[in-house]
Amino acid sequence: MGAKIQRTDRRSDALSKKRIVGVAIEILDDAGESALTFRALAGRMATGSGAIYWHVSDKDELLAAAAEEVVTPFMIKIGGGRPREAIRLIALGLFDAIDAHPWVGTQLSRGPGQPAMLRIFEGIGGRLLALGVPERALFDSWSALVNYIVGVAVQNAANARSHARGTDRTALLATVATQWSQLDPCEYPFLRQVAAQLREHDDREQFLAGIDLILAGIGTVG
Repeated sequence: MGAKIQRTDRRSDALSKKRIVGVAIEILDDAGESALTFRALAGRMATGSGAIYWHVSDKDELLAAAAEEVVTPFMIKIGGGRPREAIRLIALGLFDAIDAHPWVGTQLSRGPGQPAMLRIFEGIGGRLLALGVPERALFDSWSALVNYIVGVAVQNAANARSHARGTDRTALLATVATQWSQLDPCEYPFLRQVAAQLREHDDREQFLAGIDLILAGIGTVG
């Protein structure tokens, strides 16, 4: 009887929601959202779909839980500390998370009420409160940061996917930079001037530079 109970406990643990979400993340990372079905999940876990439905009601809930599982660790790790640096760490954490798990960007764009987005929203907004941003500028400041952070991180992941399909990033940037440098200097003086920087820029560093510019602007609000 004791041995039977022990096997039951192991079976229950194998089918915990955390384990199901972990396997779902593996499928999403390997083959994308279209590959994530309850049948595929059950097959990989060597169980029945009914056992999975006991823990997760539908694919929407599963995707939201998977995104939360990716976002939560780096949000918790940031902890306290200086608000500006914490905002930069949140931004970098999300940038790297979406770069590693491109499906997360698609999921986060589906709605503001899911747990992962609430964590990001509060993480950024709470630091703006700590910075003493006036209430009249608080929502606009928060919105500018959130839209920039999520939008650029998602776009970076989309660009990375296109490079993975055979477009070499370095070659692409070199081609565009060359085209810009050859434009009419009277009509396109700015593009000609920044052509070399386009060729050599680092996406992650540029992303952080944008965060710093936004924070610098927020710092001028009195």
